[in-house]
Amino acid sequence: MDLDQLAALRTPEGSAALAAAAGLAGGDPLTAASALRATGVPPALAAAALTQAELRHRAVGKFGPAAAGMFLTRAGLEQATRRVVADRRAARLRDAGVQTLADLGCGLGADALAAARAGIRVYGVEADPVTAEMAAANAAAAGLADLFTVECGDATTFDVSRVDGVFCDPARRRAGTGRRIFDPRAYSPPWDFVTGLAERVPRTVVKVAPGLDHALIPAGAEAEWVGVDGDLVEAALWCGELAGVPRRATLYRQEAGGGETRCHQLTGSGAAEAAVGPVRRYLYDPDPAVVRAHLVAELAGELDATLGDPSIAYLYADQATRTPYARCLEVTDVLPFSLKRLRALLRDRRVGRVEILKRGSALTPEQLRRDLRLAGDAAASLVLTRVAGAPTVLVCQPVD
Repeated sequence: MDLDQLAALRTPEGSAALAAAAGLAGGDPLTAASALRATGVPPALAAAALTQAELRHRAVGKFGPAAAGMFLTRAGLEQATRRVVADRRAARLRDAGVQTLADLGCGLGADALAAARAGIRVYGVEADPVTAEMAAANAAAAGLADLFTVECGDATTFDVSRVDGVFCDPARRRAGTGRRIFDPRAYSPPWDFVTGLAERVPRTVVKVAPGLDHALIPAGAEAEWVGVDGDLVEAALWCGELAGVPRRATLYRQEAGGGETRCHQLTGSGAAEAAVGPVRRYLYDPDPAVVRAHLVAELAGELDATLGDPSIAYLYADQATRTPYARCLEVTDVLPFSLKRLRALLRDRRVGRVEILKRGSALTPEQLRRDLRLAGDAAASLVLTRVAGAPTVLVCQPVD
């Protein structure tokens, strides 16, 4: 996608091509391209429209119905914040008194649009010209162009004295290749600039990869890990006046049957350690956001649970307690790991289907599944782990 192609998509002819392409998204690409060109759409415009239609189709999971009118890039969509997460972040900024916000590295504008919907005046800065133009187009499509404006430029040169809040989502993919950047010091803008923003603007939020090393968290900042329906999706550093607690795990879970999405938050120091004890009747598998936030000890306190091994984030308790922060399994058997014994036990119980969970085990679930030679109509959950340092397998049943 270049600026000329984007401009063509925003003409009446481009809008018609996008509308036609929307009905072809999700099918065979060659068939879709032939069908669109057969209606008289020029090949270049057809290709651009089909790319946008496919990206919009994929974006529904992040942005909901609004995805149908957005302009997107593959890399921008992958890094963009889910709407439910962006909306809560915007509400928190608004409630903290932020009225004007600089979005440095605004990408396609997902966070900026959320802030604008919350009534915050947003100044976006984006280094890539096409992405900057797309963000402006997305603001116009959402009817928020008066609250969210975009300039193409270097985020490090923006005058932050113009605003009372800063949000920065540094690029975590290499330009040109799209490869992930795992070392924050290689982010763009540079990590030193990003972490220095809090010294210049007391209300600063930085979005980071969920694998961020805790050693890189600035002193005094709140580190938040975010999960959506069991998937760890991002982390954020809330700096200066915005820091509320040392560590936070924020989980969004959709109610059963496709109901509303609810937000749950677990907070703590991130430094506490849970007690260690024996395997008990129920095993809790904490959400990845809880584990990454180092809040397993806080969850153990809520569940009256203990660890079976000080280095493994499985918790054990005598009671089954409903919690949004962990999945609960009932332990039926505890075995020192032995393929022969495990195979015999599952054969006796006619177990033909297993899910395999693991922490602290070098075994490969796919290979173990083949080695077990399962047969039968019963199901079980196998947990490969360590208990008091010893390789152990737990045979379990999920608790509803």
